[in-house]
Amino acid sequence: MDEKGLTLIELLITISIIAILAASIVPVSRLSVKRGNELELKRNLRVIRVALDNYKKAWDEGKIKKTVGESGYPATLMVLVEGVDDASPVASGRKLKFLRRIPRDPMNRDEFVDTSEVWGLRSYESDAGSPVEGEDVFDIYSRSEGVAINGTQYNKW
Repeated sequence: MDEKGLTLIELLITISIIAILAASIVPVSRLSVKRGNELELKRNLRVIRVALDNYKKAWDEGKIKKTVGESGYPATLMVLVEGVDDASPVASGRKLKFLRRIPRDPMNRDEFVDTSEVWGLRSYESDAGSPVEGEDVFDIYSRSEGVAINGTQYNKW
C-alpha cells in the first residue's frame, strides 16, 4: 500500500514527546523569572543603599545643614529624590539629589502602593536583627516573606 499519512502510533509518540518537552520547560522558565526578580531586588537594594550612604557622606562633609540630635540619615526615602538644599558656601540655592526615583521592590507587585511605601525601613537606632522604623532611614529591606533560590528570605537581604 502506498498511502501517505501518519499512523495513530506515530501521532501518539509525537504528542507525548512534545508534552514531555513542554513539561520540562515550565519549571525552567519559572526559575528564570524568579532569578531575574532576585537580581532586580539585589540591584534595587544596592542603588538605594548607595544613595543613603551618599546622603550620610554629604551630611558628614557639611553639605547638608546639621541640627542637634540628628543621625545624618534622611527622614524619608523621598528626601533622596526631592533633594536637600546644599549648605556649602559656594553652592547657594543648589539642591543635592541622590536618586531620580525610588526603585520598586520586585517582590511586591502591588501596583497601587507607592514605591516609597513598599520597602521596609530601618532607623539608625534599631537593631539589624529586628529592624524598626524611626526618625530616619538608615537601611531598607524587602517586606516580602518569600524564600530565595538559595534558601534565604528576601527580607533578610
